[in-house]
Amino acid sequence: MMKKHHSQNYPLLSALLFFFFVSWSSSSSLLSIWLHQEVGLKAMDTGVIFSVLSVSALCAQVCYGFIQDRLALRKNLLWYITALLIFSGPAYVIFGYLLSINILLGSIFGGVFIGLTFNGGIGVLESYTERVSRQSTFEFGKARMWGSLGWAVATFFAGILFNINPKLNFLLASCAGLVFFALLARLKVSTPASLERVELGAEKVTLEDALRLLTLPRFWALVFFVVGTCIYGVYDQQFPVYFSSQFATLREGNAMYGYLNSFQVFLEAAGMFCAPWLVNRIGAKNGLIFAGMVMALRMMSSGIVEGPVLISITKLLHAVELPILLVSVFKYNSLNFDKRLSSTLYLVGFACTSSVIATFLSPLAGYSYEKYGFAQSYLLMGLMVFCTTFISIFLLSSHKPAPEDVMPHPSSV
Repeated sequence: MMKKHHSQNYPLLSALLFFFFVSWSSSSSLLSIWLHQEVGLKAMDTGVIFSVLSVSALCAQVCYGFIQDRLALRKNLLWYITALLIFSGPAYVIFGYLLSINILLGSIFGGVFIGLTFNGGIGVLESYTERVSRQSTFEFGKARMWGSLGWAVATFFAGILFNINPKLNFLLASCAGLVFFALLARLKVSTPASLERVELGAEKVTLEDALRLLTLPRFWALVFFVVGTCIYGVYDQQFPVYFSSQFATLREGNAMYGYLNSFQVFLEAAGMFCAPWLVNRIGAKNGLIFAGMVMALRMMSSGIVEGPVLISITKLLHAVELPILLVSVFKYNSLNFDKRLSSTLYLVGFACTSSVIATFLSPLAGYSYEKYGFAQSYLLMGLMVFCTTFISIFLLSSHKPAPEDVMPHPSSV
């Protein structure tokens, strides 16, 4: 029975990632365009919404990471996220209504819901998949590839549906949540008492274990690297507005962005399939540095080139950087830290840090777009990423540390 469950883990987790991203893309891939064109918000107001979103995601990621490490292979937290996915369609309708009444009230509701559901929830699903992949002997990147395909499929139709009625995208998001529910009900993973004890040890994760990460220099080196690379999230927030402005009409721009984003994520899925092979050969640290440099190139190029064709080409570089970045982060954490804390490390060290930076930078980016324009803002973002990535060459660890360095004072619980 255990072998049967193992054989089903890869396709079921792949399908869960696929439909999670369908729900996320349907509701959020054109979020900035919806806020700008349908709701009528300015770039500064949109930046405030994304800042609130980042704060809520930050709080969720801190809690989600520790809770999931405590739960190990149990699905309690995934069930909670499933309920949020199913409710996502009505939530976006309420979000738009509240924004029409009061921007601050709508920003708080929308930012909190999106942060808890998608920006926080994806970290739980990805770290859960990575934990199972280590025990079921399949590569995380090959499962995560299906998430990229889900985003690509949904984004391909998002621009078309948006031009018909934006609420159709919200309906699709809830329908994907229902499919996610049916798939999660079929997923059967061995309990922590079996495989978790064999691979990771019998000790349960404690709050002391999680807090001890803050004493490790290599943890702060990772955080510093993430501080730079997470700027790509701020870059992406209002990029659809910039891209659609390159066309004669906004309707044409909306549709073309849907096609571009879909093509990009199809390439990203191929990258997810190949990334484990590359990272296994160049090493996790080199993978992180390579992804950071590609990211800096993409951002600076976006500020230099002109016209929809060249801007599209720079956008497609995202399909190179993201797969290598995600695979490298998980492999780097596995080499340098206690495996029991995989969810905490990913959600706090990577996702949470991204949310903190996005919280401060989102409104500043919105201000910069209005005052200096998108091109100059992108040049500055790219320069920041390059500087932090270059410094990280000397800070990140390129080898597996001794066990006593990973967790210097093991918990006795």
